[in-house]
Amino acid sequence: MSVLPQHIAIIMDGNGRWAKARRLPRTAGHKKGVDATKAIVKHAGEIGLQYLTLYAFSTENWQRPADEVNDLMGLLRFYLKSEAAELHKNNVRLRVIGTRDNLSKDIIDMIDHLEGLSKNNTGLNLTLALDYGGRQEIMNAVQSFIAAKAATHGDIDSSLRRDDKSDIDEKEFGKHLYTHDLPDPDLLIRTSGEMRISNFLLWQCAYSEFIFHDKYWPDFTVDDFDNCITDYQNRDRRYGTVESVKVT
Repeated sequence: MSVLPQHIAIIMDGNGRWAKARRLPRTAGHKKGVDATKAIVKHAGEIGLQYLTLYAFSTENWQRPADEVNDLMGLLRFYLKSEAAELHKNNVRLRVIGTRDNLSKDIIDMIDHLEGLSKNNTGLNLTLALDYGGRQEIMNAVQSFIAAKAATHGDIDSSLRRDDKSDIDEKEFGKHLYTHDLPDPDLLIRTSGEMRISNFLLWQCAYSEFIFHDKYWPDFTVDDFDNCITDYQNRDRRYGTVESVKVT
């Protein structure tokens, strides 16, 4: 395989529709989706991908029926518990981005345990976006940025005046995002045929390449993943300029 993208982000969409097409409960789709997730994570580590970010649960997903949310939280518990040893054995570093405000204490404890257990691992950096919303992340970053300026300058109004903005730039602002220590995604994949990014990594995906795949997430295979990478490798990235940048 040619040069890999450094960071791939995935919107794992279509579990419910996969189940509906088979006249199964939505929970069956989510369970099958976990199997697909495990296969992709394992494969990503094996091919040497550095960063993989998965959209696991959005801030909007809390609006789903209570039974479905409970099932999703149960599957999250199962994944964190059953995969902890496997991820650590495979040298995967896990981190979770999002607010955690609405998560139960036992889930937060499992996340904290696995993040601590894997923090020194040097293989795949796996990030789960959980209770995550891109707009919320940007708003939180703005609040954090302003608080940091106020702590440094005292008078926040004077520090943000038009003639005093030498230290207000994208790099400085980026330090306040959840993903401050991650590179921006080179490639964003969304399954299920939907062509939108649904409040996911809005700041970070400014220059990402997008692939909208027709398969529902439970049917998405490692071969599909590799084909997406090949598609990416055949593209020219311009970053807003005239000169193209070949990714291979």
